[in-house]
Order: sequence, then C-alpha cells, then structure tokens
Amino acid sequence: MSQPATREFRDALGKFATGVTVITTTSEKGEPVGVTASSFNSVSLDPPLVLWSLAKSAASMRAYEKSGGFNVHILAADQEAISNQFARPGDDKFRGVDWKPCDRGYPILPEYAALFRCETQYQYEGGDHLIFVGKVIEYETRNAPVLVFHQGAYVDIRSRKKAEGKL
Repeated sequence: MSQPATREFRDALGKFATGVTVITTTSEKGEPVGVTASSFNSVSLDPPLVLWSLAKSAASMRAYEKSGGFNVHILAADQEAISNQFARPGDDKFRGVDWKPCDRGYPILPEYAALFRCETQYQYEGGDHLIFVGKVIEYETRNAPVLVFHQGAYVDIRSRKKAEGKL
C-alpha cells in the first residue's frame, strides 16, 4: 500500500468513474456563478439531500457559502464543451450560454440530463475543500445519456442489461 502523495493519490481516485455536473448559484451582487464538479453524490432520500464539494481556493467559494442554495445540472453526454467552459478559471463562464434564472435567481442551463434545485442545509470542512449538503426542493430528469469522467478523461458508457432484459 502507498501513502497518499498528491499526484499518485489523485490518479488512484481517478479509477472511480463519476458523472459530471455544473453547479450554479449567484454572487452577493446577483451575478451568475458556476463550476464544473464531479464530487456530486446523493446523501438521503428522506429528506432528499445531495452533496458536492468545492476547493477552498476557488474564486467562487464566497458565492456558494453565502447564496443559500444552488442548482446541480447533471450533464448529458454531448455537453463536454459546457463542462470544459465551467471548469476553466475566470469570471465569464456564462458567455454564450442561454441560461435563465430560477425563482431564487440561480442560473438554470438550457440543457442537462437532470437538474436538482437545492437549498443549502449544511457546510462542512473537508481538508482543502468545503462540502455542501443541499436539500432538493425540485428536480427534473430528461431522457439523455450522461457525461462520465474516468482516469482524467471523458468516456463513453453504455448500459449493460441482463439476459432477461432487466437491469
């Protein structure tokens, strides 16, 4: 067994395939804020809770800490460009994106495989990240394959069904 060293540890974590999300909120000035995150996961069905984490060094950290909520967009397989756009550092991540605000002002992207609108319930210290737990207040799903990230790259996936046609 190896002791966690930054690059090797990150590579080992990359063995776990994840979905790709863009998580949006607004700044204290009401400006749209968004980041690409693969740290999204379910927590509880009752109450409906989800979580994700953000590096404490992220320029958008204050917006997520103070906004009171966020929207999680699970990206569809054909949305690599949106994932890359929101993964880059910079202020104008919404350039060319035809988004609309939800009733709380948080941006909703026009395309996604699933959308979860959340109120922030908890924020936890997690080493160099802050973990956000949100209560899902609304969600929507669409019939679209999802974007998957594995070993540092986007990958194509397909469903595998048992011989009798069941999952």
